[in-house]
Amino acid sequence: MAHTAMSGYGTTAGDDPLQTAVWRLRSRACWADAAALLEPRTASAALQRASLLVERCLYTEQGWAEAEDALRTAEALAQSDDERGAAACERGQLAYASTLLAVRDRADEARAALGRAAALIAPGAPGRALLDFRRGLLAENLAHSPQSARAAYRRAHAGATAQDDPLLLSFTWRHLAGLALREGELVEARHGFGESLRIREELGYLVGTAPALASLADAETEPEASRLRAEAGRLFRLLGGVPTWLADQLAPPAATA
Repeated sequence: MAHTAMSGYGTTAGDDPLQTAVWRLRSRACWADAAALLEPRTASAALQRASLLVERCLYTEQGWAEAEDALRTAEALAQSDDERGAAACERGQLAYASTLLAVRDRADEARAALGRAAALIAPGAPGRALLDFRRGLLAENLAHSPQSARAAYRRAHAGATAQDDPLLLSFTWRHLAGLALREGELVEARHGFGESLRIREELGYLVGTAPALASLADAETEPEASRLRAEAGRLFRLLGGVPTWLADQLAPPAATA
């Protein structure tokens, strides 16, 4: 399974104290606490709050109603094309998560929302790289089109590089590496997974570090693979079994006669 989150705030030294506090809570899987710090009085705050609660759904498979409520607030406050596009991007992500995690099939809604976002967010705009990445997720995991996914991930990677968005880069590295691994390109896969892990460790993005460790383990040989998987399991347990979908990947192989 492939998963993602919104691009981050609070990850650089120049960010304000509120954003830093939100980031620290978010990175430790405390999305509800992070969202509670944000008053949805402006479009920007409402969008960020919705993004946090959508991300919680993807990582915990819980909180769907709260995310829907936050999204409706963000949609109501959005005024510019960029704001409306960002809200549509979050709605697409929520529908994608619901479909991917088999909560409810909302694939058509996800495609329509991300298509609407693409019509509103101009190429080169700050939100375009994240949108490209999420369109890649749909192509890979719902449409099962790795070629289209790779093209979208590469656009997102270029956009994240141009905008100096390290968190998003950690996702594009990881998903491009995942496609490389599927094609047997182990050197490329190890490099991409390694870059994703390095960035997440540097940012202190704890909730994303266990998945990065587990992905790198899939591309490594023993005994390094087992060491990485054990470290991923330690972090997974430390965060209370989040992200939930990592449990199957970390489960020990079944014994054979």
